[in-house]
Amino acid sequence: MESATVSTKYQVVIPKRVREQLGIKPGQKVRVIPYMGRIELIPVETLKENRGFLKGIDTEVKREPDRE
Repeated sequence: MESATVSTKYQVVIPKRVREQLGIKPGQKVRVIPYMGRIELIPVETLKENRGFLKGIDTEVKREPDRE
């Protein structure tokens, strides 16, 4: 488990091992979400990086008989 210290300017350095695991680069944005007494940092990905992530998803929707 990694830990970090909050500076007097409320800055936190993300440990190197965590940055490498998540592929976080300098200047990249992260979402900061308070959740159940903790802080979650979610890397923000560009639309270009997300292109095709739904490829192969099943789009078939089962409809009620009276809606067909």
